[in-house]
Amino acid sequence: MSHLLFLFFGAAIVNNFVLVRFLGLCPFLGVSNKISAAFGMGIATAFVLVITSVGCYFVNFQLLEPQGLTSLYLIVDIAVIALTVQIVEILIRFISYDLYDTLGIYLPLITTNCIVLGLVLLQQSSLFTLSECLAFALGAGCGFTLVLVIFASIRERLAISDIPEPFKNTAIALVTAGLLSLAFMGFAGFAGSAV
Repeated sequence: MSHLLFLFFGAAIVNNFVLVRFLGLCPFLGVSNKISAAFGMGIATAFVLVITSVGCYFVNFQLLEPQGLTSLYLIVDIAVIALTVQIVEILIRFISYDLYDTLGIYLPLITTNCIVLGLVLLQQSSLFTLSECLAFALGAGCGFTLVLVIFASIRERLAISDIPEPFKNTAIALVTAGLLSLAFMGFAGFAGSAV
């Protein structure tokens, strides 16, 4: 059980996919203007991470590997990711059209979000069990949501602050992201950084 907690916190905090591994920067910078949009995108991405993690685990290790078709892992993983994102897009449109409208183009772009494919590839190379896949995916999703919400709250405060003209908009966002990344990298000495 403690091993699963280490995987969860390792993926969420110590080896955060956005601030330490630098994956998923497009939605990180694009959807982080408002906390509500950032939270919605984080939850949608976390849901996609968990579903694709489990789906790819079963397809790869229960279907493809016994048949000797391990060379098809990547192609099948991309298909599973695309299918999952389409289902999530339909669900969000049905549940909250305002959130669907706010997320805009970034919602279907979860398909090409490198966090999702990166998670699946990391799990395969680490030969995780199903429970380890779930803990790792949940940690990655929670970490992504946490970082998006923190960054969005900082950007909302910066929008009403008096910032020198050269640092407005993208420049201050990148400086803030760098400082936030340094803060998260401070956790690198913890034991949960195995993966």
